[in-house]
Amino acid sequence: MTERIGIGLVGAGGIARTRHVPGFRALPGAEIVGVVNRTPESTARAAAELGIPRTYPGWEELVADPAVDAVVVATWPYLHAPITIAALGAGKHVLVEARMAMDAAEARAMLEAAEARPDRVAMVVPAPFGFADATVRRLLATGAIGELRTVRVSWSGGIAPTGRDQWRRERRHSGNNVMALGIVYESVARWLGHATDVVATLHNFAPVQAGPDGSPVPADVADVAAVIAGFPGGVVATFALAGYGRPDPVNGATLVGTDGVLRVDMVGSRLELAPTGAAAFVEVAIPDDERWTWSVEADFVAAIRDGGPVRLTDFATGVRYMRFTDAVHEAAATGRRVVP
Repeated sequence: MTERIGIGLVGAGGIARTRHVPGFRALPGAEIVGVVNRTPESTARAAAELGIPRTYPGWEELVADPAVDAVVVATWPYLHAPITIAALGAGKHVLVEARMAMDAAEARAMLEAAEARPDRVAMVVPAPFGFADATVRRLLATGAIGELRTVRVSWSGGIAPTGRDQWRRERRHSGNNVMALGIVYESVARWLGHATDVVATLHNFAPVQAGPDGSPVPADVADVAAVIAGFPGGVVATFALAGYGRPDPVNGATLVGTDGVLRVDMVGSRLELAPTGAAAFVEVAIPDDERWTWSVEADFVAAIRDGGPVRLTDFATGVRYMRFTDAVHEAAATGRRVVP
């Protein structure tokens, strides 16, 4: 089926330009009909650079445009909920960027809006680290490392104080999202199920950073997070995230079982396995039918055309990772174990 789907783009930053625009334009019948960005100037510039015919003074006008069948919400998190809820209310399909909302309450409101319009597709851009989710699940299920005991997740880099992506350090724009915590957790939850309890420490070593023009601006999102989380089956996972420095050894996860260790390089798209007693890790081949590659735009359009369920990531899953992020904040603030 190739019937026309008019797509309106709210936000024209990096992922919209590098992923969404070329991704939709590769699909027959998918047409990007309009764009609105943060200012009239940046809207006009994005339209000219990306060859998009319509512009709007605000996102409200884009949502109301009858030529728009589907809205891509590629803004900072503080606008995700209001745009999504309004778009669903106007009968539009919605694809919203990862870091679904400011907090779980907003995410639940978005889910309720989606449930009120079951005839519309509501999808969150999935965490892009799931290249081998099916293989990891298979290896765990078949006992490749015995009984899973612990998971160690490490993540560093990505919010250096240069003014780039400054919104990631501002709670007024990011809410309870802390660095890559939510989307990394989303990946881990695909393997293990959802966390059962959380203890955490958050720290902000750089409460002021240089803004885009070099002047100092407040940065009130933590740049260090240490989390201990329980998972089904008694598995204990630790998440160690830092905003600075190089990945060491990789940005990814180490799964330790009774009979071996599995390493997942989430950015390098590499799996390595070492049975107990092995001298070294050996790379694990990922079968083609188990390897996930970026197909977000195609999946979204296919769900619209076929009426099928969203596989990665539906709003209910987004609520779960926002609940986890909220629990990390509560645990860090109270010093108590919290159930997400």
